[in-house]
Amino acid sequence: MVRLMSEAARLAGVGPMAAVAGVLADLAVEEMLRAGAKVAIVEDGGEASIATDRPIDMALKAGDAPLSERVGFRLDSSMGVATSSGLFSHALSLGEAEAATIFADNAGIADAAATAVANAVKGEARQEVIEEAIDLGLSIRGVHGVFILFKGLVGMGGELPAIIGVDP
Repeated sequence: MVRLMSEAARLAGVGPMAAVAGVLADLAVEEMLRAGAKVAIVEDGGEASIATDRPIDMALKAGDAPLSERVGFRLDSSMGVATSSGLFSHALSLGEAEAATIFADNAGIADAAATAVANAVKGEARQEVIEEAIDLGLSIRGVHGVFILFKGLVGMGGELPAIIGVDP
C-alpha cells in the first residue's frame, strides 16, 4: 500500500498521504473484483474507485457552492475519481477551489492529483489560475480529465465523462 501511495504522490508532486484514501479505495475494489463482482464502487470521502461495465452517475459535492449536488458525471468505464477543495473539506488544502475533480486511471492517482491541482487554485486572476491548474493536472501521468469550480467559474480540460444535471 505504501508503495502505491508513494508512486501516485511522486507522479503528482505531493506527499504520499495525499493518496491514502484513493489507494485504499483501489485496493478494496480489486478485492471485490477478485471475489467475482461485476460492478465495484468504493467511495472514501471524495475519492472513488470504480470498476463498471454499465453507466454510473456520480454527483459533485462542493459544500454550499451553487453547483454542488446540482451537477454530476455519468461514468461509463472503470476509473478513479477524486475531488479536493480548499473551502469545503476536513482535509488541509493550500488552495481556494470550491472543487478540483480529477478523472484518472485509478483512485490513488486521482487523489494525489486532486490535491496537487486544488493546492494550485488560488489568487485573483481566476481564468489564468484555472487554466494553469488544468494544465498541471493533465501533465500528471494517468490523469485524463480535470474539472474545477473556482470563484464562480468552471474550468474543464482533457477527457471528461458526460456532465449531467442532478436533482438534489
